[in-house]
Amino acid sequence: MNRQKQRGFTLYELLITLLVVGIVLTFGIPNLSDFTRNGRITGTANDLHSSFMLARSEAARSKSNITICASADPDGAAACDGASFNDGWIVFVDINGDLQRAGVDENVLRVHPSVDDSIDILTNGGATYFSFAPTGLGRGNVNGQTAVQIAMICDERGNVVAGGGSSAARRVVVTPIGRSVVIRDKQLIDASIGVAGLPC
Repeated sequence: MNRQKQRGFTLYELLITLLVVGIVLTFGIPNLSDFTRNGRITGTANDLHSSFMLARSEAARSKSNITICASADPDGAAACDGASFNDGWIVFVDINGDLQRAGVDENVLRVHPSVDDSIDILTNGGATYFSFAPTGLGRGNVNGQTAVQIAMICDERGNVVAGGGSSAARRVVVTPIGRSVVIRDKQLIDASIGVAGLPC
């Protein structure tokens, strides 16, 4: 009598496979969610930091004032309208140094759209700009308006320890001479929250 081999899974093999998949998903999905949120925060902090670096280098290269400012319509009118950095920002050539983009002569160098709704960018005193002089150094507080010195970037988690031991929040610090740096250390961010009065 010829017996043919049957191919396939037994019920036990199928149940064990489903059990292993269930365990992997149970531990993997929350970590994937944190990974996505961390990526958003890091991306936003790096975008803001690179905008400051571009503005500084372009000011020194072109020997003109360069301003980075919050803009509620960066892709349209591209004006400094006093909005929050959450709404987006622009980097532009500020020929007359008045912190306002006027016409086609003041070219826009970079446009950044609004950030994800889950992210908040909070600045010292609600500052909405930073301006660089033709030397590449910061111009300080122009016309009595407060320049950005600290920007806190965070989501609903706040300043907690995330994967890798760094904070879930980011702090972008801009020195008066215009040098910017991104800080990820939780203790340093805690210290700035107290000093700048920026919740996160």
